[in-house]
Amino acid sequence: MALIPLKIPAGFFRNGTEFEAAGRWRDGNLVRWLGTSLRPVGGWLERLSSATTAAPRGMHTWLEGSGSRWIGLGTYNELKVVSPSGTSYDITPSGLTAGYESAQILTGYGYGTYGSGFYGTERVDVTTPEEATTWTLDNYGSYLVACSNADGKAYQWVGNTATAATAITNAPTNNLGVFVSEERFLFCLGAGGDPRVVQWSDQEDITTWTPASTNQAGSQTLQTSGEIMAAQRGRGATLIFTDIDMHRMTYVGAPFIYSTERVGTNCGLVARKAVSTSDAGTFWMGLKSFFFYDGSSVQELECEVKDYVFGDINRSQVSKCWATTVGQHGEVWWFYCSSNSSEVDRYVSFDYKQGYWVTGSLSRTCGVDRGVFRNPIMATSGGAIYDHESGLDYEGATAFAETGPFSIGSGEGIVRVNKLIPDELTQGDVTATFKTRLYPNGAETSHGPFDMANPTSVRFSGRQARMRVEAARPADWRVGVMRVNAIQGGRR
Repeated sequence: MALIPLKIPAGFFRNGTEFEAAGRWRDGNLVRWLGTSLRPVGGWLERLSSATTAAPRGMHTWLEGSGSRWIGLGTYNELKVVSPSGTSYDITPSGLTAGYESAQILTGYGYGTYGSGFYGTERVDVTTPEEATTWTLDNYGSYLVACSNADGKAYQWVGNTATAATAITNAPTNNLGVFVSEERFLFCLGAGGDPRVVQWSDQEDITTWTPASTNQAGSQTLQTSGEIMAAQRGRGATLIFTDIDMHRMTYVGAPFIYSTERVGTNCGLVARKAVSTSDAGTFWMGLKSFFFYDGSSVQELECEVKDYVFGDINRSQVSKCWATTVGQHGEVWWFYCSSNSSEVDRYVSFDYKQGYWVTGSLSRTCGVDRGVFRNPIMATSGGAIYDHESGLDYEGATAFAETGPFSIGSGEGIVRVNKLIPDELTQGDVTATFKTRLYPNGAETSHGPFDMANPTSVRFSGRQARMRVEAARPADWRVGVMRVNAIQGGRR
């Protein structure tokens, strides 16, 4: 008879086969760790049930000079702002060119003539897909600046809820996005319809775009074969991401204004919103990997759920991927459409302080970290806005974590387990279920769920088992190292 501790490291492992995740957490939803303590993420509270009429794919929060706080949201055909009290105002620019709520893909599975190619395989990339429309939103001081990649014009909104956003005077058109640098230049990305051009206004003057000896307006064409996707404010530099590489622009003053260098290759951004910056650095999702920039070099992140995530993405809707940080917990989250969904329904998060990965299910189409508002804010495809990391309401979703298979005892024979010693903050907040097998690919038998007592009487046997820990009631629960009392049996 032996008391066996179930010491399982933080984070999920979902690469390779199920048995390769032996002794690790493998699946779950809405959980995180602090050290070795498993716990649920914060819940969410509805701020507004219907801020937009379509799925928003761009959000920004900022503080006006008057002290007013705003949430900016953009959909494929509208631009909205929301006040702290939950009132939505339509500031859609007159004549805005509507884009696409979902990507229009003419390649890949299901495209081409019947009978050509092998069933279930992607077809040759021969046409240009139309992305799902996204917005880049930023604030230039008190004013909101915005650009839809389908419309291409740079707009500003000056805070008057009775008026719409208007095109910025003299700004280039046919842009892919806008961005405000730390030095207070307004950048247009892919300016004038050239996917490699970055053009900026004069410093502190977003209506002056023509370079002259009396101003600092200018432009640069990146030496890349890719297309500019997004920009981020990095440490002492502006970071420009294309779909194949990353460039750093550093302010040097007149006469050149900015110097540019490529700092990463084969690290392209998979979608315009799939990058986020925290105090630790900048994180982004590539075509089949995750990357990190620490201020000096680009690194590919070692990802223990890489097989699962990139095998689960709906490639035809990859332009809907987006990222946000949850700085209070040291996390960056990416949201994406799973292979069986045309709308965002899953997430993968990375704890950059402790170095572990987690996956889960959650339908959110855009969001921002806490800032001028107390909590992170995210939106749904139906246009609802929620304050996250608040309360314990998950709208019916269950917070749980489940391990891969682990050997009971020595693994040489059948082991009988008759007792579980739980390690909880508050007894009864979670239940435990065990699923046993005799062989790696054998039939699985489920035992439980067991309501926790100290100790908990259980009765199951096998050579290997998986454990599932699940919330039993709304609570900010904690789970540490569980222990089982096992008796070595005979061989079979």
